[in-house]
Amino acid sequence: MVPDDRKYTEEHEWVRVEEENGELIGTVGVTDFAASELGDVVFVELPEVGAEFGQKDPCGTIESVKAVADLFLPVSGEVMEINESVVDNPELVNNDPMDAGWLVKVRLAESGELDELLDAEAYGRLVEG
Repeated sequence: MVPDDRKYTEEHEWVRVEEENGELIGTVGVTDFAASELGDVVFVELPEVGAEFGQKDPCGTIESVKAVADLFLPVSGEVMEINESVVDNPELVNNDPMDAGWLVKVRLAESGELDELLDAEAYGRLVEG
């Protein structure tokens, strides 16, 4: 499942951008592919609201029974919100990574960075690859 309403990274994160009050806000999560590769997620560490990161900076970790993986932000910006539901129930990352299992919302610093990300078709080819 690769929805075409978002952009993707080669590291298997996604960002869906919406305009809110004249600002671009990106909702970030990991893809179905990443969630299945990780296995059962048991712990999620997310950044603090207000923290600022550059594009592709690590901003948290996802721990599964198989591995610990860094979460990299697909775009530069300030963390506006974290998904507390995922912190309390990490299995949401496995159960619904493309919707309810989102991780952070970020106020985009550079909208041009979206052009550097993969569209759904290119990401689909990457994971089939």
